[in-house]
Amino acid sequence: MNNYETVFILTPVLSDAQMKEAVGKFKNLLTEQGAEIVNEEDWGLRKLAYHIDKKTTGFYTFLEFNAEPSVIDKLEINFRRDERVIRFLTVKQDKFALEYAEKRRNNKGGKKQEARGEEKARDHKAEVVSNVKED
Repeated sequence: MNNYETVFILTPVLSDAQMKEAVGKFKNLLTEQGAEIVNEEDWGLRKLAYHIDKKTTGFYTFLEFNAEPSVIDKLEINFRRDERVIRFLTVKQDKFALEYAEKRRNNKGGKKQEARGEEKARDHKAEVVSNVKED
């Protein structure tokens, strides 16, 4: 099995439910074909670098997965057939890209933990300040 990552852009006229349904369709397609989804990121509504079909924004979704090469053909055929998909790009990761992706996933989790730690520190500081004012 090879490591792949794909980014696809959905049309901006979709509702949240329609967008999640479209992403779910592609995730189900991958899992049905025997792929293992390693990471999924919803990058949200972003501005496009240039107009595509008179659209200036799109919903970006990033999927990282392990699969056999034959799965990629089926995935890309489904991307082309689905009118909700504006653009897509699928890339096979080499060992350096795989290492970078693992670091990025770990840092993303670390940032969330850092944010929780900072929030706890702020709460503790506010508690200490309120105790000092009471004395």
